[in-house]
Amino acid sequence: MTKTASLRETYGEKITEIGRRNKDLVVLDGDLSTSTKTATFGKEFSDRFFNMGISEQSMITTAAGLALCGKKVFASTFAVFLTRTYEQLRQSVCYNNLDVKLVVTHAGLTVGEDGATHQIVEDVGIMSGLPNMKVIVPVDSIETASVMDFLVEKTRTPYYVRLTREKFPVLNQPDYVYKPGKAVTFKEGSDITLFGMGAMVSYALDAAAELKNRGIDARVINMSSIKPIDRYEIIKAARETGRIVTVEEHSIFNGLGSRVAEVTSEEYPVPVFRVGMQDTFGKSGKSWDLFDYFHIGVNDIVRISEQCFREEKRYENIS
Repeated sequence: MTKTASLRETYGEKITEIGRRNKDLVVLDGDLSTSTKTATFGKEFSDRFFNMGISEQSMITTAAGLALCGKKVFASTFAVFLTRTYEQLRQSVCYNNLDVKLVVTHAGLTVGEDGATHQIVEDVGIMSGLPNMKVIVPVDSIETASVMDFLVEKTRTPYYVRLTREKFPVLNQPDYVYKPGKAVTFKEGSDITLFGMGAMVSYALDAAAELKNRGIDARVINMSSIKPIDRYEIIKAARETGRIVTVEEHSIFNGLGSRVAEVTSEEYPVPVFRVGMQDTFGKSGKSWDLFDYFHIGVNDIVRISEQCFREEKRYENIS
């Protein structure tokens, strides 16, 4: 059985570890520190931890001010609550290109029983549209820890990091090091490429195993960096496999699927099919049951991949 681990717990542990060696690191939270796991940092560094209460706009404005004072700032809350700070992010953080890292939890359908009001599936698109903002969706706890090191040691600009409530399968090796803007191939294949982000990469791997049984050799790639996106790997996959399916726990609009389709349309047009939320809100239920309910589960990835495989044949007949 594949080991699973919590990305948000990894975040809390890692940010605390980094805080021990970086005295300029400060953390802000919107009254959800026990859930986002920043409480671990706050317990050890009470003088560098600020609970901003249910006032996310003030949290972001304060984060901008601290960054202007030379601090390395991390701000956390649930993903759905951060989007209400769009104006502050745009005007204070991104316009000034400040060193503010937004690490959010409870994104996507895996919020489960909290339902549609908390299951944000539009956030990647919202954040990707902001100038100067970079967007990362880690695939597992190992990548989450490596991303934290990268953000602290290598960057001084805004970043949005999307974490979840549920535990994810651990797919990377312990010595994995995050490389900005670079996709990672987890499985080679020659017939079709499955690009996934977050929890959906493990689903894509399971789908690839079933596709193999059906005579389709699927490549599986983790696209954790949504902005900037790995254009080279997308074009390479388009050239070598001729068919692409994107899988995401997010709306098909303005997320991974849209980014990949943009690149292929500009550089090397091939059929691109998108597995994701179809312009709808979520629903209260068990996290993983919702994947099947909204047709983004393993069986759906297999079904749509087979459709994409057949669609390529139709394109071949166009003269």
